[in-house]
Amino acid sequence: MERVATAVRKARDGDALGIARVHVQAWKETYAHLLPAAYLNARSVDAYADRWRAIIDDAVTDVLVAEQDGAVVGWASAGPGRESDAPRTRELEGIYVLASTYGSGLGQALLDRAVSEAPAFLWIAEHNPRAEAFYRRNGFVRDGTAKREHLGPHTLEAVRMVR
Repeated sequence: MERVATAVRKARDGDALGIARVHVQAWKETYAHLLPAAYLNARSVDAYADRWRAIIDDAVTDVLVAEQDGAVVGWASAGPGRESDAPRTRELEGIYVLASTYGSGLGQALLDRAVSEAPAFLWIAEHNPRAEAFYRRNGFVRDGTAKREHLGPHTLEAVRMVR
């Protein structure tokens, strides 16, 4: 098997489009069992790229990318927490890798760079066993807090995990 060059690094402005492509594709791969295909297929890479440019430039959120042979195949974002009653001072705001990279260690490398082994919290979609198993392996547990995320006309149940 040919070895693929991989790297995890801090995102730059020029990464916004690559992050957006992964964001849209990873949602299709991850949430197909939770959200209608029409909703997932309507996600705009260009709109996400505009949002990612602002996030990369905001100096509040740390954004990392995982690359294989120069192409963005995953990302993670973390910051001080977006809630006034946050249970920890660091929130893993998001982490996604393309399904084609599952098992490669890129997700772990992103998590390690984004929050290290420090206390942190995150939200995951309820009924997302792959993500929950990943976070449990890294010391996160559900803390009993749940919420409903409104995504257009759809809702997604989310649960909080802490360590």
